[in-house]
Amino acid sequence: MATIKVKQTKSRIGAPKDQKRTLDALGLRKLNRVVEHEDTPSIRGLIRKVHHLVTVIE
Repeated sequence: MATIKVKQTKSRIGAPKDQKRTLDALGLRKLNRVVEHEDTPSIRGLIRKVHHLVTVIE
């Protein structure tokens, strides 16, 4: 399966608690960190929820 890289580009300070939990679920805990995930619909849904805080590198 294809993989995608997700980079946190904006701060989580001031974000709602559910968005902070979504970033934690993606493995993003610090700014400018990059994590790699398989390209599945569930991961895409998590990314869509915090699309304004992250950048996707395909």
